[in-house]
Amino acid sequence: MDILPNLLHVVVLSISFCLVFLIFRRKSTHSKLPPGKKGWPIIGETLEFGTAGQRGTPEMFIKERMIKYSQDLFQTSLFGENLAVLCGASGNKFLFSNEKKYVTAWWPRCIQKVLFESEESYDNNDSTKLRSLVVEFLKPEALQHFIPIMDSMAKEHLETDWCPYKQVKILSLSLKYTFALACRLFISVTDPNHVTTFSDPFNLVKAGTVSVPINIPGTAYNRALKGGKVIRQEILALIKERKKVLAENKGTVAHDLLTHTLLASDENGRALDEMTIAGNILGLLIASHDTTSSAITSVLKYLAEFPHVYNLVLQEQMEIVRSKGPKDLLNWDDIKKMKYSWNVACESMRLLSPAQGAFREVIHDFTYKGFTIPKGWKTFWTVHSTHKNPEYFPDPEKFDPSRFEGNGPAPYTFVPFGGGPRMCAGREYARLQTLVYMHNVVTRFKWEKAIPDEKITYQLSSIPVNGLPVILKPHKF
Repeated sequence: MDILPNLLHVVVLSISFCLVFLIFRRKSTHSKLPPGKKGWPIIGETLEFGTAGQRGTPEMFIKERMIKYSQDLFQTSLFGENLAVLCGASGNKFLFSNEKKYVTAWWPRCIQKVLFESEESYDNNDSTKLRSLVVEFLKPEALQHFIPIMDSMAKEHLETDWCPYKQVKILSLSLKYTFALACRLFISVTDPNHVTTFSDPFNLVKAGTVSVPINIPGTAYNRALKGGKVIRQEILALIKERKKVLAENKGTVAHDLLTHTLLASDENGRALDEMTIAGNILGLLIASHDTTSSAITSVLKYLAEFPHVYNLVLQEQMEIVRSKGPKDLLNWDDIKKMKYSWNVACESMRLLSPAQGAFREVIHDFTYKGFTIPKGWKTFWTVHSTHKNPEYFPDPEKFDPSRFEGNGPAPYTFVPFGGGPRMCAGREYARLQTLVYMHNVVTRFKWEKAIPDEKITYQLSSIPVNGLPVILKPHKF
């Protein structure tokens, strides 16, 4: 009869010992995790992050946590993932400098599924090879040959979509131009009807990637998945047709990104996977489309708000016009003369960055500023810890293109295109598009904002909620 109480006593002591051991182990294992909180189960602080963007103040999500927890880093949870946000120039430098050593590129699964349909259809090795091909295709020496195409398309675009009207919405028009240009240069699609077969499902993809990722009929995410499938099938059809032309060597083959990837092979001489090519081109269309159109829209917004800046840009661009014949198109030498215009574009991107940052996946435990970030966690670098930080940019809300004169901002503080090995492959492409568009619009028009206090919101990029309607005033010279 005395055995049962003694046995219960032993069991209780054993359970208590185990609980104490587990608690101690949990504390010792996680005692050096970055400060911060993860928010709600599963969704974490995703809603707070999205709400800050919708309000037009995404930097507040970062700033509030830097003040509360640490100026160097904090932990949170976004998209169902444990996340360490590294802040400031030193945080940017660490992540940019340790690609493949501690971290590697990563996107939320919901976005990967839109691009590639399933993880099984995503070939990481081929995607790595494709990135190197994209970098090669978009390097400055190669892009120089595309400047006349960009210019001629911009001129045609203004004649069709700007000149007949007294008022236009800049966001929708810049989106139209950048998408048509991407279709022309990446996959040689020029027919407007064919472009539309891409743009309609593409708009579904864009809307769905910033929605709640619930895959049931009728949701934006479900429509994005369907839109992604339609575009991939269109690209696969182009791949089949292009391969046939290459095999038969019929006539002139388009020297676009698609041909560039189809002629490449991996280290074993194997052709790259077609579905991976299609998914990566879809991703490139999204990246080049939204970010560049956002940058263009921001530049034209600030030119409307600061007449003295507009006049200096106009002066620089008109000097280029006067140096050329009436039918001459822009070239690389002209672009090199647009120094002040690019300073204006950079200051616009500092205040309204076309992208908020990028994720990385931790592939090896590492220690930063005394805290441990475990393997499997995700990291995030963000423009919002530096672009409006008075430590790096005095009077940060002031629009001042002179910040970019001379050597410009300190390293790792101005990062609209990221940095390191994973710096945006399309940064020079975006620069050329922006400058060519600025040249054509400024030399044809002056404009006023139809809604002076229009609100800015953030989705994938910064967006004026009404599309930035402006009243056009054509030049009379």
